[in-house]
Amino acid sequence: MDPVHNPFAPGAGSQPPQLAGRQAIIDEAGVAIQRALLYKSTRPQMFLGLRGVGKTVLLNKIQEMAEQAGHLVSFVEAPENRSLGELLMPKIDQLLHKLSVTASAKAKVYSALRALRSFGSAFKLTYGDVSLSVEAEPGVADSGDLESDLSELFVQVGEAAKAAGRGWTLLIDEVQYLRPADLAALIVALHKINQKRLPVLFFGAGLPQVAALSGDAKSYAERLFLYPVVGPLEVADAKMAIRHPVNEEGARISEQALDEIIDKTHCYPYFLQEWGHQCWNIAQAGKIDLADAKNAALRATKRLDEGFFKVRFERLTPKEREYVIAMARLGAGPYRSSDIADALGETSQSLGPRRAQIINKGMIYSPSHGDIAFTVAMFDQYLMRNFVTKDDGSSSA
Repeated sequence: MDPVHNPFAPGAGSQPPQLAGRQAIIDEAGVAIQRALLYKSTRPQMFLGLRGVGKTVLLNKIQEMAEQAGHLVSFVEAPENRSLGELLMPKIDQLLHKLSVTASAKAKVYSALRALRSFGSAFKLTYGDVSLSVEAEPGVADSGDLESDLSELFVQVGEAAKAAGRGWTLLIDEVQYLRPADLAALIVALHKINQKRLPVLFFGAGLPQVAALSGDAKSYAERLFLYPVVGPLEVADAKMAIRHPVNEEGARISEQALDEIIDKTHCYPYFLQEWGHQCWNIAQAGKIDLADAKNAALRATKRLDEGFFKVRFERLTPKEREYVIAMARLGAGPYRSSDIADALGETSQSLGPRRAQIINKGMIYSPSHGDIAFTVAMFDQYLMRNFVTKDDGSSSA
């Protein structure tokens, strides 16, 4: 069928044509957005899930909803090599300048800008005119203690938003990459905001280990946050995610083809988009049938191997690759750390640093004590296809 009209959009954070199976999360976010404007406490939320389940898509949807409701939105992605202060400073500066056009908020905005200047000075951060436009506010957000200073800064920003009759929604993706001290400070600041019922909302997204990381940072994090788990779709929702976009373009798809797609993708949203994309391009005469779905598997798998999977594998060192290939050889996970050690002829203790590095790179996580699993769905199958020969089980990595 005409590729120009292909409705499917496989890509990092790309909005699918049909956001199926996530309505409960979206509805709860909508309630939180409205409650914030009424100065009612709302628990911050942290979306947890593997790669490819649509966490970033949900953050993008919430950004759209919040902006439509009158919130100002700051969206940041946590990289592995920058501090939270570096990420937030330009976003808060932009936010405050937007609030400054409201006459009733000018005084509060000015105070918040001075607090931002103090914060930047305390942690030696600069961003454009922030270091030049206002004088620092002595004694506010300038102690050098990140937990205390970030809390004071958030309160100042929240009060400025309240004075302007607006809300502030902060979205942070890839939360697992925040430094432990930064995550702890963020939790403390969100706790303070919640106590004061200021119109500030937080939605984060990260890999499954974020819940444990948050608990390690601050014990009360488990009571502060909601942790919606974003996983593969239910079968009915997965079928809708394929069928609805196809029908909207005036085409059809057989039930057998849908069953084949479900079987191959295990209902993971990113893979559904990739299979749908390939099925559309292969199909003829306005209908996707079983043969099209089977043929699409070859193209979809090739594209995933050359992109989605490969870019993650290439971040690993040779020794780290050896570790994950040993995992894949054991079959479907989760895997016992001791079994991986046995397969590599080493002890769990000696492999600890290597395992920790792979976790820090976001490739694996520990779903329970002593267990390890991949953060990327079907990654074990990729490794077996490409790095383990079928005849003797040896690695080609």
